[in-house]
Amino acid sequence: MPTLPNGTIEAAEIWKRFRADRRPAKLQDQFLKFHEKRKGLVNSGWRWALRDIDLRANPGESIGLIGPNGSGKTTLLKILTRVMYPSAGRITVSGRVGALITLSAGIHPNLTGRENITLTGSLMGIGRKQLASRFDEIVEFAELEQAIDRQAKYYSAGMLARLGFGVAAFLEPEILLVDEVLAVGDAAFQQRCLDRLRKILGGGTTLIFVSHDLPSVEAVCSRGMWMNNGVVVEDGPIRDVLSGYRHAVERSADIEHDLSGRAKITRTSVSAPDDMVQTNGPVELELEFEADADYKGWLYFGVSEGTASPIFIVNPGHELVIKGGERITARCVVERLPLPRGQYSLWAGMWADWEHGEELLAWQPVANFTTYGPRLDRAPRAVVRLAPLHVETDWTVSRA
Repeated sequence: MPTLPNGTIEAAEIWKRFRADRRPAKLQDQFLKFHEKRKGLVNSGWRWALRDIDLRANPGESIGLIGPNGSGKTTLLKILTRVMYPSAGRITVSGRVGALITLSAGIHPNLTGRENITLTGSLMGIGRKQLASRFDEIVEFAELEQAIDRQAKYYSAGMLARLGFGVAAFLEPEILLVDEVLAVGDAAFQQRCLDRLRKILGGGTTLIFVSHDLPSVEAVCSRGMWMNNGVVVEDGPIRDVLSGYRHAVERSADIEHDLSGRAKITRTSVSAPDDMVQTNGPVELELEFEADADYKGWLYFGVSEGTASPIFIVNPGHELVIKGGERITARCVVERLPLPRGQYSLWAGMWADWEHGEELLAWQPVANFTTYGPRLDRAPRAVVRLAPLHVETDWTVSRA
């Protein structure tokens, strides 16, 4: 069998199951089990966390694993690092692996920061001279100059995250596996992590990155794998996969949100000339509702890619005087819609006595629409774009 080049991951037909937690048997549990057995509903006590997963990562490839909690992302990462083994399937990982799966992964609480760096480097097969040449960089990145000789059990969560990422990323792994590290640190630490990821990706390191921070995943990864309930829903270019995932979140939000409240929505619409919403074109947002009593409220509109965090909010909101039993139609015209091509959700919410007052209408999706126009180019690697806005520009270049 030919040897795979360093930085390659091959995982084929991976299955993983876990046994349900065992609890002391109580009388009511025995009655419940007997009742389920009579109805043929007996559960074997096993749950499949991964089902028939195939993954191949070539040297230098960056793959983002996305999906809801419990979809199997972290389990797959643990199997790739050999922290746990699959119930079935084949895995080949070629090259030195650096991993940060949990804050304390690979960090012994009774060892000092210095001793943990030395131990991890030895386990990764790094020689003493190479480790010594990287030691100061790791300590500086982790900002542990004053605590490097302190036992790790006295470190805060942020200190553990900085030490763990510094060790994983600065010891020149050929494969780097990272799970939600950017969600722990402050803004400065997140930026340093992105800067380091940009550098190691430029050096040809293979990256598997798990995160719920979708803008960061898009900035760092070129390929995406969307997982749900232990199976791969979609695998392909990162922007296409993220678009599909956001639309699924959007559909879920439509199902889960209850449009009733003190104010009840009766009709919504998003319209434009020629029935086509276009980038930098006018768009009219309309919301019709009625209330059960007299209120004075502030209505806000926002636009998102499916999640509750909007790309922008129409600001300021509009003050409304509402009479009980009266049907009111509120219209808001955006003269130049700054959105690139894509699918979006219109969200709305209303509060009494401005934004900190009583909630009359919960913040919720009320309509979906598609914008036609130019598609945004990708941002530079590891540069996070928080909002996909289309801004028209006019460039001028002069030479002295």
